[in-house]
Amino acid sequence: MAARGTMLVVSGPSGSGKSTICKRILADPRVEFSVSATTRAARTGEIDGRDYHFMDKPRFRSEIERGAFIEWAEVHGNLYGTPHLPMERALAAGKVFLLEIDVQGGAHLKALGLPGVYIFIAPPDLSSLRARLEQRGTDSPEVIERRLAKAQEEMRARERYDHVVVNEDLERTVAEVCRLAGLEAMPRGSVR
Repeated sequence: MAARGTMLVVSGPSGSGKSTICKRILADPRVEFSVSATTRAARTGEIDGRDYHFMDKPRFRSEIERGAFIEWAEVHGNLYGTPHLPMERALAAGKVFLLEIDVQGGAHLKALGLPGVYIFIAPPDLSSLRARLEQRGTDSPEVIERRLAKAQEEMRARERYDHVVVNEDLERTVAEVCRLAGLEAMPRGSVR
């Protein structure tokens, strides 16, 4: 029987690079990704069930009522939740269960006493973060300003995490997160 797996919680402000880092870590077959549920609209290229479980607010609230989420929160006017069952299955199989989650959700998981490795991904500075958000081209200037204000608030919460990794260089950041999660470093070029 496999040893119990590890929960890996990765948080950081929008635009910090956490999604890119998580996608790179998922190249390791020992890692399983937590597909969150959300009420926000899908972005171009996102697929239901792969990127998120997209649902309307009444269905999301019904899932809350039946206890389907480990945690849930409202962020930027949308609801996000972490389904319970996939995590239990992955941990029982000895895998690293990767949660890319907002700071509020990460704090909630830690407050519940769920054991794991909690990593905060920080941008080098706020001007770099602004540039990343603008380069994505997915948000209006007003939304970018809201995300930057939220980022300043989230940066104050980083001391609640076990580790803070500043994402200045993607390769080094991915290697550091893998090391902290107990995953052997993957050969350069094997991560996409």
